[in-house]
Amino acid sequence: MNLKNVVLSVLMLGMISAQAQVNILNATTPEEIGIRTEEQIAYDNDVPLPYGYTDERDVLWSKTTWEIIDLDERVNFPLYYPIDTNNIGAERRSLYDVLVKNIKSGKIENVYADSYFTEKRTLNDLDASLVYRDTTDLGIEQFNAEGFVSDEYIREFTLDAADIEEWRIRGYWYLDKRQGELKYRLLGICPVAGEARSKAFEDDGFDSRVELFWVWFPGTREVLHKSKAFNRRNTSQPISYDHLLNSRRFHGVVYKEDNVQGDRGVNEYINDNALMQLLESNRIQEVIRNIEIDLWNY
Repeated sequence: MNLKNVVLSVLMLGMISAQAQVNILNATTPEEIGIRTEEQIAYDNDVPLPYGYTDERDVLWSKTTWEIIDLDERVNFPLYYPIDTNNIGAERRSLYDVLVKNIKSGKIENVYADSYFTEKRTLNDLDASLVYRDTTDLGIEQFNAEGFVSDEYIREFTLDAADIEEWRIRGYWYLDKRQGELKYRLLGICPVAGEARSKAFEDDGFDSRVELFWVWFPGTREVLHKSKAFNRRNTSQPISYDHLLNSRRFHGVVYKEDNVQGDRGVNEYINDNALMQLLESNRIQEVIRNIEIDLWNY
């Protein structure tokens, strides 16, 4: 059996063992689709691949970078869709919906206000960022006359997956001298969208994009491993969000790196020139890639 046949056999076995929609082949009613049987749970024993231990003495070189993942780019669509969940199975949700749902349920606890993870955010803090409530003119008149406002006179605008414009991530590149290779560790992820207030006043015409919250990524791996992103090439092989992000199956643009000027961003020293900012981002990425190449140059 040659190498081509071996690879083909492995792929076929993977396709047989995987299911795009859990239990779809064994379900007797539509309600059973997406529900794992006890046999499947016992057989799978599915957990995220743990990070190996790396001693600080083994880190020969390191650099922290911040990147923007633009959701308008086709390669990043798996992080954005689906945005309309009315007519789609419960097993498919966007990355934003997965994070918010598990933050509210308490499965994700490490939520912060910034990428340095110094200020924790509570559910009340998130509610103020994700929801905007406004009283109508009739509600104001009722309050002035009666001292209270009926629910019917309160407008509520909530950010959802369709409002997310980009993701920002913070990662750590380092050289493992014991294994002699360049590695990447994702530390944090943050959804970026217009303020919830902008949904109420769409005609203002100003850019109100803000970082909604930062999540400590290593603490979310268990949740993201159970949530699947759509695989456009093979629907029988869905990709977990944990795998997708750890393997860097997305396109990101560096907008900041750790530096002596207080980690200033690229746009702070290259103003009003998108092309030069992009070239600077590429330069930073090229420097990181060359580190591993230079390691083996004598």
